[in-house]
Amino acid sequence: MIHNYGHGGSGWSLSWGSSSIAVEKAVKQGEREIAVIGRGALGLTSATLLQRAGAKVTIYAKERPPEVRSARATGSWTPDSRIALTNSTSPDFPALWERMCRYSYHTYESYLGMAGNPVEYTDRYTLSDTAPDEVKANRQRDDTLGFAHYQDRIADLTPHQQDLPRGSHPFPTRYVQRTASLQFNIADYSRQLVNDFLVEGGKLERLELHSPAELKQLSQKVIVNATGYGARALWSDESIVPVRGQIAWLIPQPEVNYGVFYKNVYMLARRDGTVVQDAGKLGEMEGYNDDHEVADRPAAEAAVQVVAELYGHMGRSKRWRMRT
Repeated sequence: MIHNYGHGGSGWSLSWGSSSIAVEKAVKQGEREIAVIGRGALGLTSATLLQRAGAKVTIYAKERPPEVRSARATGSWTPDSRIALTNSTSPDFPALWERMCRYSYHTYESYLGMAGNPVEYTDRYTLSDTAPDEVKANRQRDDTLGFAHYQDRIADLTPHQQDLPRGSHPFPTRYVQRTASLQFNIADYSRQLVNDFLVEGGKLERLELHSPAELKQLSQKVIVNATGYGARALWSDESIVPVRGQIAWLIPQPEVNYGVFYKNVYMLARRDGTVVQDAGKLGEMEGYNDDHEVADRPAAEAAVQVVAELYGHMGRSKRWRMRT
């Protein structure tokens, strides 16, 4: 049994690199037929890499996209989002994280420009009337658990933020920073992964598990467990901590192809819909250890109202309308 789960807010971002390590361990067992449990981000990438290594793979899962939890993700490249606590990692973990991150990043590069745009780069704008350094310091103070941050280790991969002067953008705030980031069209990307898996002869079987003992019914002797948050109940693994998040979806607008962060609210335009998400005022602590899954309608409406306020200000900017 090779376990491949528990990635905080970095499931899609680290999926290829994490799965490559799981696959290395699986193929060393010398078995040609291998099972994968789970059909989310880690299950699909594990299965694909196992096929590339020459294995005959069957995925067993109760749910499939879009029912799986990873299908509800924001769709941003966030490789170190709540991935680990600084004081609980081993000395060699930062290097391991970097290995997983670089492997994932370079794999995603191979999906750029494909039909349906499963992966693409888009611009992101951070808007504030407070100096960026002060905003960053405030969010770090709110992080009472001390989450690990490793972005400096991959500074050569990711575009740097640029300060935009007044008059060069339509936004009403005093400070505006722009960068670019990988973005996943999760609906199309998941479909692509499933289709690629099936074309290579992979099999999909619906299976609901209630205890590890039930795995004895499988014919495969090597199993990659990619059950994500479901591993908490299936394996009684209390180290898996839930983090609540909520997305309000607006209809897709093809002419909008960027993201903004304004007053603690994210707006990210995806091809399958527009994401609006309240990041809260607690930074990385927001939603930590909260398994509540019932939608909060007032909170969703409040987040959408913040975005409406932003574009209301932009619409009243006669100077920018004249410039454009």
